Amino acid sequence: MKPSIIPSDVAQVSPKPPTSWQLFLYTFCRNKGAVLGFIVLTLMVIVAILAPTIAPYDPYELFTGKEQLPPSFFSGGDSMFFLGTDDAGRDTLSRVMHGARYSLFIGISATSIAMIVGVSLGLSAAFWPKVWGKAVMLVNDILMSYPSLLLAIIIAAILGPSMTNTIITIALVCTPPFIRLTRATAMVELQREYFIASKVMGAGVLRLLFITILPNCMAPLIVQATMIFSTAILEAGAIGFLGFGVQPPDAEWGAMLGTARQYIQSNVWLAIWPGVAIFLAALSINLTGDGLRDALDPKLKQVS
Repeated sequence: MKPSIIPSDVAQVSPKPPTSWQLFLYTFCRNKGAVLGFIVLTLMVIVAILAPTIAPYDPYELFTGKEQLPPSFFSGGDSMFFLGTDDAGRDTLSRVMHGARYSLFIGISATSIAMIVGVSLGLSAAFWPKVWGKAVMLVNDILMSYPSLLLAIIIAAILGPSMTNTIITIALVCTPPFIRLTRATAMVELQREYFIASKVMGAGVLRLLFITILPNCMAPLIVQATMIFSTAILEAGAIGFLGFGVQPPDAEWGAMLGTARQYIQSNVWLAIWPGVAIFLAALSINLTGDGLRDALDPKLKQVS
């Protein structure tokens, strides 16, 4: 008997394995909290970008005779001002929307600066561990021994109140975690065969640090950056609340809380809305960071 021949179109084709990007998306989307956090964070970014267009009023516009109005859904509220007005008669909703521009910009800028400086110092400390590495880690341990908020307040008081100084302050405070994590991760990668091979082949120092080592350290650093982003927003709010950050009448969430502090017993809603905005921003970033941590962990990248 002649052997049967299976037509090519009938033959079973083994399924194509998912790509790394597909595994990343699957693992991230499996975490419902991370997806919700990412949606909320995306909406806040969109509101911050479009605030001049979608805000009901100019955040600096004063409405005489409309000071400290409660939200429109409370007794005594005005339908013109959905979240009420502040002590100067400015629309609270418009100021919260514009406050997202300040707070998110401060958080992103401070995190970016801290990551660039921290990664550079961490890589160099791992590559030259004897003298330079010990000096870097000594200073890093000293900085990390202080409570971060206390250190931020001290630096902000020295530099003076402004948005630029707030970014510099938070970047300085948030740099030590990046240094420690980068150094610890790079020390492991320095023992790998691929690094030894690249070094033997004559690769330069910058190539070894930023092209050979750094890409293999990025997964934990990305997760760390999301957590630092959340911390930066919280510390920016605290600094602004104490009067060392962005100064009134600029609409920054921490500064709005500081202004509302004296009315906390009589008109509590003045402090509720910027406080809720800071809470939602920090929570959404932390939830997104949890999803990124799971999605970047090779042990969890398994499609069931």
